[in-house]
Amino acid sequence: MKEYYAQRAPEYEAIYGKPERQPELAVLKDWLAAQVRGRRVLEVACGTGYWTMVAAQTAQSIAAYDINEETLAIARAKELGAHVAFSLGDAYAPTPGDHDCVLAAFWWSHIPKSRIAGFVSALAAAARPGARLLLLDNAYAAGSSTPIARTDSEGNMYQRRKLADGSTHEVLKNFPDRASLNASLSACCADIHPDFMRYYWRLAAELNQPQEQT
Repeated sequence: MKEYYAQRAPEYEAIYGKPERQPELAVLKDWLAAQVRGRRVLEVACGTGYWTMVAAQTAQSIAAYDINEETLAIARAKELGAHVAFSLGDAYAPTPGDHDCVLAAFWWSHIPKSRIAGFVSALAAAARPGARLLLLDNAYAAGSSTPIARTDSEGNMYQRRKLADGSTHEVLKNFPDRASLNASLSACCADIHPDFMRYYWRLAAELNQPQEQT
């Protein structure tokens, strides 16, 4: 996955140019700007900073992390302001701070099912209790989404994708439903509100500190 997105970095944002998706993208952008207004945001897996740019319009501050220098170089070139800091970092091990909002845009679908619980727990531990969790990602749209090539024994789905250089890559891409999102988040979240559209879904919830096991 890391190598795929490093290679895809220069062409990553082209996916947001599909004409039929513009109305839903406009809804997502307005929603995100409203959700982060005045907040100190931790963004994991920020990629090229496409959604960071949206959040930067209204957020008080953003600490944005990605695992690839190739994508971060594109993000930094956007020059979003002194209140936005891009750093190299692992989405599964976010740096704790005084964050009252956590954002993961178009990352949830790339998390193996076996790692979801640990990922959510790490987000909760990295933010203030009661911090807002914001997720955005793709919904599967037949005839528009890349078909699923295979499903593994854990239930993870994979697509076969081709880059502009002609190389083909197998990419993990899961498409959750409301029930699975609620089940994945209930241990560390409250007030979970998923909303599904044709091409995308969004979710807001309240993060709680993970409970100690006894």
